[in-house]
Amino acid sequence: MSQTIEDAPVIIRGRWRQLSLLGGTMLVDNAESSLVGGLFPVIRQALGLSLGALGILTAAGKIVGVFTGPLWVWLARRWSRKGVLAVAAGLWGVWGVAAGFSQNFTQLLIFFTILAAGYAGAHPIVTEVIADLFDESSRGRAVGLLYGVLALTSSILAPIKGQLANVDDGWRWGLWGIGAFNILLGLAIWIWFRDPGSGASERQLAGLEPPARTADAKLTWGRTLSLLRIPSFLILLGSRLLSGHLLAATFAVVFLVDVYGFTTAVASVVLLPYGMGYFLGNLAGGFLSDWAVRRSPRHGLVAVLQAAQIAFAIAAFLGTQIDYGSILLFGLFFALMGAAQGVNPGINRPMIMAITLPELRGAAFAIYLNIFEAIAWALFSLGAGFLGDAFGLKSVLLWVLVFLMLVNGAFLTLLYRPYARDVERVQRELDARRDKAVQGQ
Repeated sequence: MSQTIEDAPVIIRGRWRQLSLLGGTMLVDNAESSLVGGLFPVIRQALGLSLGALGILTAAGKIVGVFTGPLWVWLARRWSRKGVLAVAAGLWGVWGVAAGFSQNFTQLLIFFTILAAGYAGAHPIVTEVIADLFDESSRGRAVGLLYGVLALTSSILAPIKGQLANVDDGWRWGLWGIGAFNILLGLAIWIWFRDPGSGASERQLAGLEPPARTADAKLTWGRTLSLLRIPSFLILLGSRLLSGHLLAATFAVVFLVDVYGFTTAVASVVLLPYGMGYFLGNLAGGFLSDWAVRRSPRHGLVAVLQAAQIAFAIAAFLGTQIDYGSILLFGLFFALMGAAQGVNPGINRPMIMAITLPELRGAAFAIYLNIFEAIAWALFSLGAGFLGDAFGLKSVLLWVLVFLMLVNGAFLTLLYRPYARDVERVQRELDARRDKAVQGQ
């Protein structure tokens, strides 16, 4: 069957260049968080902290995002997405510089939490903009490539950041450097980023002027709460609360130091293969997303997402419960863990984009990333920190990275029935908006 103009892919000019700028905002966020986790053994020694302090730092950064993430999304709708990204994910890096001057845990906790409050706005807004830059046929690849490059860059930087453990106050220099780079990135976004506008990549709306695209797209509290009546979205939120793999990178270095006796500099080496695996998993997830939709539009994405959870649990058992005595073997299994985890963004982000209308995607990702993922991450981090002190990290990671992920895989079975119906509902609404706009011309 020949392809009609209405079915042709929507190509937004300069979309890959814009994606690279968006990726920079997320890279700095990841770098700041991973720096604290990767160098926590030396931060713990410098400030006289316990293992539970890492859980508190991570949890505080996530909990504050529960409140500030939705506020940034709201401000982006009232002001501009470009302006919010320039401030919240860019100039906000000044708080990272301040964190580098911390003289005790209280100061570090305050500055790190304020820093996280700004970064919380980046992920939902960036993901919403990606949905407007790329149409349904290319979103999986775009998301997979974005997260893949982030993972690759982070994995390359991880051993370098790990060597800061051998420098006096190296963790401080790391925070100062990343904070300064963040400020420069904010200026770059303000100068060069071009927002495509809500709904720009939807085939039904692409040919319309921006006012016509958003005529029926007013965002209200009632419409935002209507997201919680989408069955597939509720299941994906539940799955996020069961996503124990969120804990893996945060505790990887301190786990290998405390349980298997590696030094901080040596243990940080596993973050390189972990990141490389995550990178390859991201790329694979993007292509698997597009392939799965073609192969089985109703069930393909669900099956891939489910398989990724089970694969992670298997790799996590092999990578955390057996003492190989060699960092190389640990690195191999951490690479497999990273690959299984890396498949997720290229699948679950496009799924959320497919079951929500353009104007609701920012709110949907704020709920998904800033609220539910933050709650999960906070609970896992606090629990792992305090339970790790009491029972040992090896037992904690067995329950969280292995058993809980198997439960997550089984839970996703619930998606098979409602997902296709929710996608069709969105397409019908977009078709109706197109017809209304055409009739009004």
